[in-house]
Formats: sequence, structure tokens, C-alpha cells
Amino acid sequence: MQPTLIDLTDGVSPRARMRLAGDLRAPGELSVADLRAMPQRQAEATFLCRTSGVRRHHFTGPLLVDVARMAEPTFDASGRKDRLRFLVSVLGGDGHHAVLSWGEIDPEFGNAEVLVAVQMDGRDLDEQGPHLVVPGDRCGGRHISRIVEIRVCADAHMWSDRHF
Repeated sequence: MQPTLIDLTDGVSPRARMRLAGDLRAPGELSVADLRAMPQRQAEATFLCRTSGVRRHHFTGPLLVDVARMAEPTFDASGRKDRLRFLVSVLGGDGHHAVLSWGEIDPEFGNAEVLVAVQMDGRDLDEQGPHLVVPGDRCGGRHISRIVEIRVCADAHMWSDRHF
């Protein structure tokens, strides 16, 4: 079952939802329940937190690439090079954000199994909101708590002032 993008007026806690925005054909919002309805993956993450030392957690949730694809990025999906121009920026409720390249998460390239976690250590994240989990990172800098927005954008504006 594929979840549908939802409207803010449905009574779901703001912490339990996130926006999908950017260069997308189907931008919208997803609740934690919508994310839970997607195919789930599990991942162990161990990372060094500067303030609290080594942290180990078990996460469950859909792959970031599947969540982003659901919103239909505007790239040509059949063209490998076109996909590589896109970036995925994830914003947390505390203002912390991380940026990944599409190539990192695309199965034809880096195939990193980055999760949009809906469960941590067996606890549902309905009240906290979803987390970004990047297994294999040595430090927790790209771990984003309470995701409020995932933005998928082409990098074209980064090069607009270049004259080749």
C-alpha cells in the first residue's frame, strides 16, 4: 500500500508530519502513519556524539530515496546524469539540517540505505516525529531529529553565475 500525501487539517500532531518540497511534481505532506505504511527497513546506527559520547540505536523506517521518489522529483528518472544533479536537504524542527546528494541514496550509485525513521529502539516516533538516519556515519552530525521538511532540488542555481 502506498501512502498518500496528506493535508494539514486532518488533526495529526504537527510533530508527526513533514513536508516534501522543492523540484517535485507532487509536493505535499506525510504523517508518521503514512511513512509507517511504506515498506520498512531496519538499521543499527552507532555514532560519536560530541556532547554525549558513543550512541547506539536501532531504527525502523522507509528509505529516504523511496520517500523522495513518492513526491516525483522533476528529473528524468531514466537518465542517470540528470538524477545526479539533485540534492536532498533534510530540516529538523530545531533548525538543524543536512544535505545529501541524490547519488548517495540512489540504488544505481551510492545505494546508501538512509532511513526516515518512524521507530527508535522499539519506540514509535509519532510524538517526536521522524528522524533522518545515515547508517555508517562516524559522528551524528547528519542525524536529524523531528524532520519537518525534506527538500529535493536541482543544483542548477549553484552554477548559474558560471560562464563556460
